[in-house]
Amino acid sequence: MARRSSQSPPPEDFEERILDVDVVDEMQGSYLEYAYSVIYARALPDARDGLKPVHRRILYQAGEMGLRPDRAHVKSARVVGEVMGRLHPHGDQAIYDSLVRLAQPFSMRLPLIDGHGNFGSLGNDDPPAAMRYTESRLTAAALAMTDSIDEGTVDWAPNYDGSEQEPLVLPAAFPNLLVNGASGIAVGMATNMPPHNLGEVVAAARHLVKHPNADLSTLMKFVPGPDLPTGGRIVGLGGIQDAYETGRGTFKIRATATIENVTARRKGIVITELPYNVGPEKVISKIKDLVGSKKLQGIADVKDLTDRAHGLRLVIEVKNGFVPEALLEQLYKLTPLEESFGINNVALVDGQPLTLGLKEMLEVYVDHRFDVVRRRSEFRRTKRQERLHLVDGLLVALLDIDEVIRLIRESDNSADAKRRLMERFGLTDVQTQYILDTPLRRLTRFDRIELESEQERLRAEIAALTEILESDQVLRKTVSDELAAVAKQFGTPRRTVLDDGSGTAPAPITPADLQVADDPCRVLLSSTGLLARTASTEAGEGGGKRAKHDAVVSAVPATTRGEIAAVTTAGRAIRLTVVDLPQLPETSAAPNLAGGAPISEFVELAAGERVLCLTTLDESSPGLALGTRQGVVKRVVPDWPANKDEYEVVSLKDGDEIVGAMELRTGEEDLVFITSEAQLLRFPASSVRPQGRPAGGMAGIKLGPDAKVISFAAVDPTQEALVVTVAGTADGTLDGLGGTAKATPFDQYPRKGRATGGVRCQRFLKGEDRLVFAWSGPTPAYAATSTGAPAELPGRDPRRDGSGVPIAKPIAAVAGPA
Repeated sequence: MARRSSQSPPPEDFEERILDVDVVDEMQGSYLEYAYSVIYARALPDARDGLKPVHRRILYQAGEMGLRPDRAHVKSARVVGEVMGRLHPHGDQAIYDSLVRLAQPFSMRLPLIDGHGNFGSLGNDDPPAAMRYTESRLTAAALAMTDSIDEGTVDWAPNYDGSEQEPLVLPAAFPNLLVNGASGIAVGMATNMPPHNLGEVVAAARHLVKHPNADLSTLMKFVPGPDLPTGGRIVGLGGIQDAYETGRGTFKIRATATIENVTARRKGIVITELPYNVGPEKVISKIKDLVGSKKLQGIADVKDLTDRAHGLRLVIEVKNGFVPEALLEQLYKLTPLEESFGINNVALVDGQPLTLGLKEMLEVYVDHRFDVVRRRSEFRRTKRQERLHLVDGLLVALLDIDEVIRLIRESDNSADAKRRLMERFGLTDVQTQYILDTPLRRLTRFDRIELESEQERLRAEIAALTEILESDQVLRKTVSDELAAVAKQFGTPRRTVLDDGSGTAPAPITPADLQVADDPCRVLLSSTGLLARTASTEAGEGGGKRAKHDAVVSAVPATTRGEIAAVTTAGRAIRLTVVDLPQLPETSAAPNLAGGAPISEFVELAAGERVLCLTTLDESSPGLALGTRQGVVKRVVPDWPANKDEYEVVSLKDGDEIVGAMELRTGEEDLVFITSEAQLLRFPASSVRPQGRPAGGMAGIKLGPDAKVISFAAVDPTQEALVVTVAGTADGTLDGLGGTAKATPFDQYPRKGRATGGVRCQRFLKGEDRLVFAWSGPTPAYAATSTGAPAELPGRDPRRDGSGVPIAKPIAAVAGPA
């Protein structure tokens, strides 16, 4: 074929057209097209599922790859490659950054990707590992986002090269836009939405489903404010009100901080929760800069003790002479421990960017769920109708199967057989073809029963689906019930505290303002060795549900700035400063000392040494009564030297130790010894002569050859009291149980003379050879196991020497009112 020379003239039908385009118009048009592309296809989330296109494509493609929570993780690079190759026409790093955010529990209130490996740290102080090192798969929440996507619930569009289809939105079983928030910068606009609590958002959405005309104030009763993944405290709710009303607002987030004794002589500020998107490295760097420039004084050291086991823990040690509370206010003012968050609720609604308030966001989501459930119901009804049509035809054939077989055998070919069956039984073309394709083994009597059962089930399901499609009330109830199920499955307690204040900085705190008032209080010791103080000066009655560590074995009155002493099994009394002890919240029920601190943090104990009781340092009291393992009793004269932090309260013989001690209130109490041979001796405290601290005591109870004292107590005879004993074997158990226990009123045991053998307090059953636990004291009485968990006491037995009843849990401690 000859080519036309470059010098030859153009053909006769050639028409040259040159268009003159204004460069301003061209630039405007091109820029607007680019801006719309960024807004719609990259930077802003869809208000229905709360996802940008890249996040939506990641979740959809991961679902297509079968990366379910019950299957193994795969390399993140594989997910990124599939998303980039099939759906997302942008760089791999952008896709991986989006995948990483979906997996970060400190970024997402409900993570959608289950990451395996280094996915970064709070504040991006430690960036995530490369995609070739990390692994990922979908979470159960992500499956809820894509559930029923293959049932015609959403619209689809071609991918970037037209070779495949991708969803334009996900079904979204929960309001992801509010739950996980969003952030993005488009052209001329941006979005910045904080995460919220799933349970609260679902409750508001369900209320809106039932009451479409609900106002904002009603919805805010369900959603009072954001709930950030990192917790913290939101100070001032005015900006949140504005954001929920107009779509724009600002609020302040404060770190969660407590003042603790970080060393033996130094207090510190312990940060356990930071503001959203703030990492510890950023805080530490800022503090060091301020200290170096002399703008912040009083800080001795800053330590980041964060680990996987205990979570975030940033310790700021305060120099002696500085008030930690005042220093904390300075840190809030000068460092990222307090940050502002600007809400800008911009999202796509029908492809258009709009600024939405709380109600508008919920309305868009609820309407989306109505559409999803409606389309899903239509899809499922169509599928079931098609199946029912086939089942009906097959049942018609089964009713006269001999005729069906005869017609088929007499037909010349399959087309003739189909025609004759359609004419004979009035079947449709689809039904007839299904009958012809059905194997003979399916035409049994059992299969007919199965088909009839399936027919009934399909008709019931079609009726239920039709009711959803035809009744707005049923549709709303279905959407509401599905939301409730999602909230039950994925809901978690609120993490962020909402502080309904002005949001302004408090007035400067002076040391004078921080002086601790010398108020009356009570100091409590639990059976597990936890120590705390409470503002209440009255003993609690212990009503309500019991919890761990609520068995208080010793309680003494004190003042906040006063001192008490702890008495140990080695005969030592160790002075304690009350203000150093943790304070429990005031309650009318029996105190739960789970908020207390181990007594080992305040006193140094030798191996095997335990703290038995607390005592005041009141020299006007009747003194301290104590009993030893070898049966010695002593009343200690209340002579507490002010210049010592530790002193001896009894001179013990070799091998002996204190088994019980307590401070007498009146001096008219009865002292009670209980031995391992089930002997109980009760005698008046007045029969024991008070002695000085170095004295060794006197004979208390007469012991048998192999017996030893297991319990000593002082009981007020004017109050209702109880004796609890537990019998068992040498290892403290019996037949896998906790032994046999008996609870007998105290008044059933008569007084005897000091240094005698006492009376029997429990009769042993077969297999029992000793008491493994005993206690006597006022009622009501509460039992606990060795871990502090509540244990049940048996019913009262008036027989002082009767046998016990089996108990399920071994009793390690019993305590009276706190």
